[in-house]
Amino acid sequence: MTLKDFLKVNNISSREFSEKINVSEISISRYINNSRFPNKRILKRIFDFTSGLVTSDDFIKKRKNDDSLSKSEKIDMEVLANSIMFGDRRALARGITMVESSLEKDQHKTDYLLSKLKPSKKSIRIGITGVPGVGKSTFIESLGLKLIRENLKVAVLAIDPSSKISGGSILGDKTRMDKLSNNNSAFVRPSPSGGQLGGVAKKTRESIYCFESAKYDIIFIETMGVGQAETAVHNMVDIFLVLLLPAGGDDLQGIKKGIIELADLIVVNKSDSMFTNAASSTQSEYQNALSIIKNNRLDYNPKVFKCSSLMSSGIEEIWNEIKEFCQVRKKSGNFFLNRENQNIEWLWDLTKQKMLDYFENDIKNLPVSKILERKIGQNKINIAEASNLLLTSFIKKI
Repeated sequence: MTLKDFLKVNNISSREFSEKINVSEISISRYINNSRFPNKRILKRIFDFTSGLVTSDDFIKKRKNDDSLSKSEKIDMEVLANSIMFGDRRALARGITMVESSLEKDQHKTDYLLSKLKPSKKSIRIGITGVPGVGKSTFIESLGLKLIRENLKVAVLAIDPSSKISGGSILGDKTRMDKLSNNNSAFVRPSPSGGQLGGVAKKTRESIYCFESAKYDIIFIETMGVGQAETAVHNMVDIFLVLLLPAGGDDLQGIKKGIIELADLIVVNKSDSMFTNAASSTQSEYQNALSIIKNNRLDYNPKVFKCSSLMSSGIEEIWNEIKEFCQVRKKSGNFFLNRENQNIEWLWDLTKQKMLDYFENDIKNLPVSKILERKIGQNKINIAEASNLLLTSFIKKI
């Protein structure tokens, strides 16, 4: 960490810091501007005061993120950020494409772009999950079109399984939301999971950040629908909906599925024609199951609804309940507390991801890493010992 960053994070002025380590304020300014290098004695004071976060390396090496972007690239990102905040759809699409990119250069651009965006705090994030074939896309389109009629802007982030060949989305949920996709008040974005577990993509949070900066009122995150492990989206949204098929299982099955315990609303979809009675029965069974499951929220009891997305029946009641849910949570303060906790979780998830990327892109390609791999193959070194050597090299570099 540079000295400038340390002072900024800890809200310490140059003058205060100079007094703490008994150095002139002018000298501190010169250290920050890289016009002077601190001597060994002062380096020791800086190291001790910052608990080892600022070392001699931080005065020698320029920050990689800053070095990686030219002045013109930064200006380009600033223009892109302004265009996104003005609601430019092409700019939004370009921004999310860059956010999802695995290229190192694009990752640095993404960091700079996100620092320039200013997301709206008035949005509602709605997570939608359910088994394949339950009608998630049809449900979102039906509800989304209703919201547009109420003069709301709707964004949809549809997480699809990734193609092993192209890396892109396999299913392409956008094709199943043709009416919503072609509406100027909606933005539907299929997003490949990239092999990420939990039913979401690696950069789902960053994409939500872009949508909120573009002033979208309602943001749907539609998961892949891969099974019980699909719970990561719960930690990214304000309200979590689980869609079920009529006659999808008895109340004990509802208890068994861990994902049901996280649901704020359970929606029995396809409640029409020959499935009407089955839907009513499933609704009753799951309502009974919820009565013996500990509530996920302190201020709200989960409810079970039924609807027909094709016929748009029951959609009005579900939307009214979503609004009621948000009002209750905002009144109690838990709506905003939940977002604060999600941001903290984003901090650590992103930090872990950057560490993994660093190992994959830098540490793994070091000559010493190749030597250790050969020695492991030849049984000349213990795997735990080799791992510790690599970890030590990583710690030195940060």
